Formats: sequence, C-alpha cells, structure tokens
Amino acid sequence: MKRRPPATTIRRSVALPSALIGELNSVAPPELRTNLNRLVILSLQEYVSRRRRQEFDRAVAAMAEDPQVQAECAAIARDFAATEMDGLRDD
Repeated sequence: MKRRPPATTIRRSVALPSALIGELNSVAPPELRTNLNRLVILSLQEYVSRRRRQEFDRAVAAMAEDPQVQAECAAIARDFAATEMDGLRDD
C-alpha cells in the first residue's frame, strides 16, 4: 500500500535553474545542502516573513502620514506631558 503524506502537506513540482541551486548550495548551512526540500521550506518561510514585515512597515508609514493619527498622537502626548516631568531619568 502506498504511503500518503500528512493532510497538511501539499506537494508541488517546481523547476529551478541550476545556477540558483548552485548559489543555494554555496550559501546554505552544511546540514541543508543535502536537503533541498527543507532548504526550500525555510527559504519560503523567510520570504513570507520578510513580505509581512514589509507590509507592516508600509502600514505603519501610512499611519504616520495620516492627519487623524498625528492629531491623536499629539493629544496623547499632551495628556501625558505632566507625567514626563516626574523627576525620573529617561534611561
């Protein structure tokens, strides 16, 4: 009977340029050089993480440009201005 992979695994076939495989092998840690599947998984996870971080950075930058957000931040700063003069050092 043929073994089936767990339901959480999706198999895909990809064609990778040999030059890219060579570059991967030159920068990958030794334990991953012989496990292309694991290397691809880690690479894709890093890609997703980087894209999410970029999207978050874009959203924060957009918020910083939003006049309503700027007004709210200014109001909060005014509300807490008195507590900043509590005599404690900033470090």
